[in-house]
Amino acid sequence: MSEVKKIATRESYGNALAELGAEYPNLVVLDADLAGATKTSVFKKAFPDRHIDCGIAEGNMMGVAAGLAAAGKVPFASTFAMFAAGRAFEQVRNSVGYPHLNVKIGATHAGISVGEDGASHQCNEDIALMRTIPGMVVINPADDVEAKAAVKAAIDYEGPVYLRFGRLAVPVINDPASYKFEMGKGITMKEGKDVTIIATGLEVSESLEAAKLLEADGISAEVINIHTIKPLDTELVVASAKKTGKVVTVEEHSIIGGLGGAVAEVLSEQAPTKMLRIGVMDTFGESGPAKSLIEKYGLDAKSIYTKVKAWL
Repeated sequence: MSEVKKIATRESYGNALAELGAEYPNLVVLDADLAGATKTSVFKKAFPDRHIDCGIAEGNMMGVAAGLAAAGKVPFASTFAMFAAGRAFEQVRNSVGYPHLNVKIGATHAGISVGEDGASHQCNEDIALMRTIPGMVVINPADDVEAKAAVKAAIDYEGPVYLRFGRLAVPVINDPASYKFEMGKGITMKEGKDVTIIATGLEVSESLEAAKLLEADGISAEVINIHTIKPLDTELVVASAKKTGKVVTVEEHSIIGGLGGAVAEVLSEQAPTKMLRIGVMDTFGESGPAKSLIEKYGLDAKSIYTKVKAWL
């Protein structure tokens, strides 16, 4: 049996921008001295006149992106999630969100899987921060296919979008020939009747593996991929919650304010359901190999399986 192909979604981001550059002449890419890491260097090589390195000045980069959007361009402001959502939050809120400008934020190196760079660079708070900005769309793709489709959807959407990408290579779980990305719509990856597992980002593939382990124990788990955390697919979330009566959320993000929080907010109002939130607890990360950290913080398939089984 051949090994599953793995690609980091930051690679997908850079490749998608380069592929779409010719189709969208108004597409402009900005970076903050991290083009090699964010992979916007791929776009820079193809369209050097439409790539702007703003230096290590992320707040200023968001202001430049806002100006370009006001002038009719479609700017993608690119840097690590910690700097895009954290360091530049005020500029994103006031210069992009408040006037509802057509700025796309490509935030790479999100979550605990940043690995050896440690707690200072492992942004487990960005989804929570971006969700609070009125009108901001928040997307966290699960694999290469979904990430490329998300970039295309972001270009076609009129308004601010926060795109979350990872450093770690993850399994390609979607078929590029049949996959269809719909902003604000979740995807049922596996049908089930005993429990609903709602996952986002790299945790979708881990949750699918966990569901296989649960199946061996006679537990039928429904697995839902929520790539667009805001706006959330409330219809799918509520329907699945009513179907199984138990909901587990899984995310490579703090359990505070992320996917788990978003789902809990909806269910508490529309369909009160027993819930288990799996994610980074109220703690900072640490330096170490990405896969080891995923396991240590209980975000791998085996840990998800163990937690869900014990909870049930």
